Amino acid sequence: MKMKVMKVMKVWELLLILSCVSADIIHEDLNIAGCSESDGEFMYALDGEELYYADFTNKRGVYPTPDFIDPISYGDDIFQFSQGELETCKQNLKVDRQAYKDIPLKFDPPSSPIIYPKDDVEFGVQNTLICHVTGFYPAPVEVSWTKNGQKVTEGTSINVPFPNTDGSFRQSSRLEFIPQQGDIYSCRVTHPALTEPLTRMWDVEEHQPGVGPAVFCGLGLTVGLLGVAAGTFFLIKGNECS
Repeated sequence: MKMKVMKVMKVWELLLILSCVSADIIHEDLNIAGCSESDGEFMYALDGEELYYADFTNKRGVYPTPDFIDPISYGDDIFQFSQGELETCKQNLKVDRQAYKDIPLKFDPPSSPIIYPKDDVEFGVQNTLICHVTGFYPAPVEVSWTKNGQKVTEGTSINVPFPNTDGSFRQSSRLEFIPQQGDIYSCRVTHPALTEPLTRMWDVEEHQPGVGPAVFCGLGLTVGLLGVAAGTFFLIKGNECS
């Protein structure tokens, strides 16, 4: 009997050790299925990266990761499955609203948007402007772009809302553009929690790499040379006087 008890204890020790080892490797697998009366979201993510989302507007499934990383595929029926989850969500929403008598939502406004280019700015070369917004609830936000005060829709896109650890959401919009001297772009964000839209401007010339440092370095070099010349002048004059 003692031998049997020892064997059982050893088995449990082994299981505990294996559990500890597996706990060292942590991955976050996320699935979101949400809806409103007029909109919805269905997406999969792993470790903070979107693997798949349903584009209900264009009625297709989207794999946002590039092909060269051999992305995961969820099969040919994934969009039909997404549509089924959306319909289920809307039915549940209807029942919940009747049961809870339309409890008002708590609205959290988004932070001020951050706008930046994907790559270093070069005139005449295609680039991507990214407008990032975070901290809002509920999702989504609406993002619009302007170029020199004129609204731009071509070359724009926006990802699906992604949850933060505090329960709020973050979202990014993109604009494909070719930087030209003098162009000014803006990213405009609207959300039900805002009394007025948030707008962030982006100037091509201000963000062209090398222009500012080159100007300051040139100015510093000029001032330095003038200082050396003045010092040499007064040194020679001093020697002549003596």
